[in-house]
Amino acid sequence: MFERKMKSKLLGCLEKVRYGRLALTLPDGITHVFEGPEPGPQAEMIVNDWRAVIATAAKGDIGLTEAYRDGWCDSPDLAAFLAFGLRNEDTVEPYLYGNPLQSLVIRALYLFDANTRRGSKRNIQAHYDLGNDFYKLWLDETMTYSSALYAPEDAQAADPLISAQHRKYDRIIDGLGARSGRVLEIGCGWGGFAERALGRGDFAPKGLTLSHEQAAFAKARLGQGAEIALQDYRDERGRYDHVVSIEMFEAVGERYWPTYFGKLREVLSDKGHAMIQTITVGDNYFDRYRQGGDMIRSFVFPGGMLPSPTAFEAQAQRSGLRVEDAHAFGADYATTLRDWLRRFESRLSEVRALGFDEGFIRVWRFYLAACIAAFDAGRTNVYQYRLSHA
Repeated sequence: MFERKMKSKLLGCLEKVRYGRLALTLPDGITHVFEGPEPGPQAEMIVNDWRAVIATAAKGDIGLTEAYRDGWCDSPDLAAFLAFGLRNEDTVEPYLYGNPLQSLVIRALYLFDANTRRGSKRNIQAHYDLGNDFYKLWLDETMTYSSALYAPEDAQAADPLISAQHRKYDRIIDGLGARSGRVLEIGCGWGGFAERALGRGDFAPKGLTLSHEQAAFAKARLGQGAEIALQDYRDERGRYDHVVSIEMFEAVGERYWPTYFGKLREVLSDKGHAMIQTITVGDNYFDRYRQGGDMIRSFVFPGGMLPSPTAFEAQAQRSGLRVEDAHAFGADYATTLRDWLRRFESRLSEVRALGFDEGFIRVWRFYLAACIAAFDAGRTNVYQYRLSHA
């Protein structure tokens, strides 16, 4: 009886889809096809266990991630399936966001991930200290874990992703408006930007990270060319001609946004520029996003929080900074993510050899696919902001 009601509710929702096509196979082996009148993603989902539907109805994409991790459901193209859900949000809303009471519980749990100094260190290490060997398997040889910036000529390059990552770095360097000076990088990763900057001008870079693995790699990579500090950005006391921060803002946490911008203003010279690259969530979705939960904050980036473009710019301005330029290139992030996912899938035997189990692999596959879907659907974007003192 319960399964019959659950099935009836699910199929009833899907009969109203407007965009794309979904072939849904349920545990009874019957495949149901739903096609909307408008073009959209072509998706397929196999539900192996009714617990997948129960978990998704209760906890939205967090429950769906758990179900996929445990093998209760599967899809030959997760990104297409997730994009189908986002495109038909109005129709499948109960399964996207789950039970409101569960959302409150999840938000309460996020309080334990607050980005205090101790919390930031714990949160960053939880993600980036999975090991350099893990990230080497599927990032390009620049070890860049942020969106690339593509151009048609990349198709002729030996590795289009490397070419596009260099272009991203070059646009940031050009945005600084100089070819020399002291540059602080808040969240330096494995040192990709610093290496590119040293090759493009007479810069003196200092990079900050909270990851032991990243710091060790960057120091070995850059030698005496740059200073790499295992340090919280809030503890920086120097003053710099330029400041760069590439997809670190997402790890700051909304409570600490004023602190971040205040520190940026404090360390940036009077006539200097800051180039900040950050992922954003759409203005029209921001309130719902900040009041709920999602699989990325629950499984991948504890303590994370995306700004909306309006929220980012307003906070910068309140802190005494001026937004001189905002360049959006979300479609390029979808391309970057597809390349990462392809590389990840091609190295699974080596991922397993590092000690990661099937549950971990499936969560990471889901994570990369979910990000692809969000950028494809326009739910998220990525910006390079050029800031200066107001």
